[in-house]
Amino acid sequence: MKKDNTVSLNTCSLPFVEIRTAVDSAACYHAHSHDEFSFGVIDKGAAKYMNHHAMHRIHAMNTVMINPGDVHSCNPYSEEWSYRMLFVDAEWIGEMQREIFDSSLVDYQCFSTAYETGRKRYAEFSGLYAALMQDSSALACESALVEFVAKCFTQESSEDAASRKMAAHHVQRVREKLLDQLSENHSLQELATEAGLSRYHLIRKFKAIYGLTPHALQIDERIKRAKELLKQGQAIADASSQLGFADQAHFQRNFKKRLAITPKQYQSFFL
Repeated sequence: MKKDNTVSLNTCSLPFVEIRTAVDSAACYHAHSHDEFSFGVIDKGAAKYMNHHAMHRIHAMNTVMINPGDVHSCNPYSEEWSYRMLFVDAEWIGEMQREIFDSSLVDYQCFSTAYETGRKRYAEFSGLYAALMQDSSALACESALVEFVAKCFTQESSEDAASRKMAAHHVQRVREKLLDQLSENHSLQELATEAGLSRYHLIRKFKAIYGLTPHALQIDERIKRAKELLKQGQAIADASSQLGFADQAHFQRNFKKRLAITPKQYQSFFL
């Protein structure tokens, strides 16, 4: 592989995920394989993508999908290129697929295609990438990854009112737990155990009933409580700590996403 300092490798709050990012890079790769599932998107330029002896020309906004053991290479044409890739432990993927399919799958199901050209998949990957890079919450990151993996391996169908009603009692305890312990940073597995569901089915059923994932609902409720504290004159740093945010920057980022103003600006209207 050609050395290129425009390629960076990052980790996140999930120990079984690695992140590789290249910006305006000329890096080239010899044919190789990974033990992990690897998937990512082209952000700029075009590349020659070889997977299992089949050669493809891929472009910006295409998504590549590489199974463990697949011999592949991906190299730019004459111009530089930019891309983002995730490498996810195959054992974790296999475990998640067993939850999704309610099966005793021995290892894992492979990607059925080497790449996709749809913009929807590109947007879904970008949302996942942003969560992994920006959010320090393992619950948020794993929830985003579960949702992305489920979309890659299943065709989602909408649940009717009757099925939502049947599922309500499974997830109501999780919602109550999140509201009662608003400052606690629960793991996805802990919440799934509380509901007696797999991680995948918890996210799917919870979102069908409440319109948000467990983590998104928790953040939403924290912001509501933060508004009350700020109106009462609570210091921003104290409100952030009291409500379980990783740090003040995490609090301010999530506050502004929902209200389009910073906590300080919000507080200034009342004090």
